[in-house]
Amino acid sequence: MVPAYGRSTLADLLPSVGHHLDVPGCDADVLGLPAANRYVVLLVDGLGHDLVVRAADRAPWLAARLGDRPLTSGVPSTTVTSLTSLGTGLPPGQHGLVGITSRVPSTGEVLNALSWESDLVPEAHQPNATMFERAAAAGVAVSSVALQRFARTGLTQAALRGPRFVPFPSEKDTQLRIDLIADAASRGQRTLVYAYERELDHTGHAKGCGSAAWLDQLTRIDGVLARLRDALPSDVVLLVTGDHGMVDVPADRRLVIEDEPELAAGVDVVAGEARFRHLYVDRDTPAAVARRWRSRLDGRAWVRTRDEAIDEGWFGPVRDDVRERYGDVVAAPTGDWAFMTRTFPQEMELVGMHASLTPVEMRVPLVVATGTTGR
Repeated sequence: MVPAYGRSTLADLLPSVGHHLDVPGCDADVLGLPAANRYVVLLVDGLGHDLVVRAADRAPWLAARLGDRPLTSGVPSTTVTSLTSLGTGLPPGQHGLVGITSRVPSTGEVLNALSWESDLVPEAHQPNATMFERAAAAGVAVSSVALQRFARTGLTQAALRGPRFVPFPSEKDTQLRIDLIADAASRGQRTLVYAYERELDHTGHAKGCGSAAWLDQLTRIDGVLARLRDALPSDVVLLVTGDHGMVDVPADRRLVIEDEPELAAGVDVVAGEARFRHLYVDRDTPAAVARRWRSRLDGRAWVRTRDEAIDEGWFGPVRDDVRERYGDVVAAPTGDWAFMTRTFPQEMELVGMHASLTPVEMRVPLVVATGTTGR
């Protein structure tokens, strides 16, 4: 599923909001959102459109508002890339946050963009102005309601910088979060509030997106969203989306790259994640590595050289200085396969995974809830 950048992706959401808020450069609302002066955008990590459809009885508020026009994430379908596309209004090839881990061409280090244990300056690694910065410069009262510990992380500074940060100390205090979001939405004549919910994703990784624990989290979040809509002023439009879906990967569908001679041959650095691998090739040719992977996997993955993936539009237009952040070869499993590596042993513990180009991972909801109709 190759994203329709510019028409129906996460990167198109805030520019469409910005059109109604008179943010310069936001010339069109390609998503057909309700016109308003106040918006709350709430992203639920791991909220895949297809997953909600599958569990509609456990999320009645969401299911009643799903509609038939889901968005897609960019490629890869993973949090780092999706949050940066949302925050900047740009496809991945323009903002350059190309996955949870990727090699930095100038230093050779493998950057984990979630933990950001690096001397890289986030604002230099991702220099494009965010939609929040652009909206604030246009006089919109912009707020981000999030956990206190996210205030100055590398990913926040790279992808989501610009809003007034409204912290809360603990995710357990649901009513406080609702009150903070509602207050932020009323700060000015034109307002934009961003909020983030992460527990569904954590549960899916640990227990699986088919587990009872995941379904319980979905039901909890569904109830919180209904309460939030009730707490918001009637002139606020609430937009709910996700950053990716998820696939549960059985133990017998995990190939360890280091145990597979055809997969390991010619690969100098492995990055990305189990369902979207960046393979950096310094001493062989990318074409040869891609051939070996295709031969070994026999249809169990989309395997492309970097140039092939770019030509097929996986990442949207790619800046010259971003190009080499992508692997010389990229591999994205079909079905419920995963490509593990001992380089990242923590991945071995995961049940639910994401990042590939399958519809269940790529499609995310766009729920529009107004105060007058609830739809």
